[in-house]
Amino acid sequence: MSGTLFVVATPIGNLQDMTPRALDVLRSVSLIAAEDTRHSARLLQHFGINTPTTACHDHNERDKSVRLIERLSGGEDMALISDAGTPLISDPGYHLVRLAREAGVRVCPIPGSCALIAALSAAGLPSDRFTFEGFLPAKAHGRQQRLQALASEERTWMLYEAPHRLLECLEDMLAILGPARQVVLGRELTKTFETIKGAPIAELVDWVRADSDQQRGECVLVVEGLPAAPADDVLSPEVERVLDILLADLPVKQAAALAAKITGEKKNRLYQVALGKA
Repeated sequence: MSGTLFVVATPIGNLQDMTPRALDVLRSVSLIAAEDTRHSARLLQHFGINTPTTACHDHNERDKSVRLIERLSGGEDMALISDAGTPLISDPGYHLVRLAREAGVRVCPIPGSCALIAALSAAGLPSDRFTFEGFLPAKAHGRQQRLQALASEERTWMLYEAPHRLLECLEDMLAILGPARQVVLGRELTKTFETIKGAPIAELVDWVRADSDQQRGECVLVVEGLPAAPADDVLSPEVERVLDILLADLPVKQAAALAAKITGEKKNRLYQVALGKA
């Protein structure tokens, strides 16, 4: 019989978040596949775990997975861990888990810490429906394109951002989503300098810009979805026609502003409607 691949969540900061079940699994398996064996060595040493480790990261996962599946198929139990949090959530492991399932190997999740769920649980934004975007593109043009695509998303949406790009990302959000959209920054979650700050984007940009300490550490952004327009709050056919004509040739912000001048309708209302059409 084949072995089991355990997908084990590890702490994102506070080591007390390591679960007893995760410790039992890591002690009992024959091998731990780790994103960075040097990083994981500190965690394992802290808990007195001597199980052998092997590197399984973005650059070698496809090739390494084949060899690991052979061992799993031969009856060995293994664990998969990332540097912090739950494997596969913006971390390596997808190829290994997919191949394991295709090979008929049992895959068993050992749940625990996950930065995006921790941030969502404390954000105070609707959590019954949400979507996760991982990391946005590092370059400004690609990031702005993704934000344009997300502007009309009605669900709460979340992303990870590198600290050195946090301010640029928030400034792009301000330009694309407008000043009033609520955003919650979760920074260094579970760690000593944990920060959870929610505010309209314009206020959050000023706050982060004024305090360089807020541009350090691991960051999660939780963004309010586009508020749905009330059923009885519909534009007149003529205003809708003008807005549609302008949207065919102009960016959302310019189209809404020009349509407001032409029709006398409120610019903010037209902007929200235009986002839903973009």
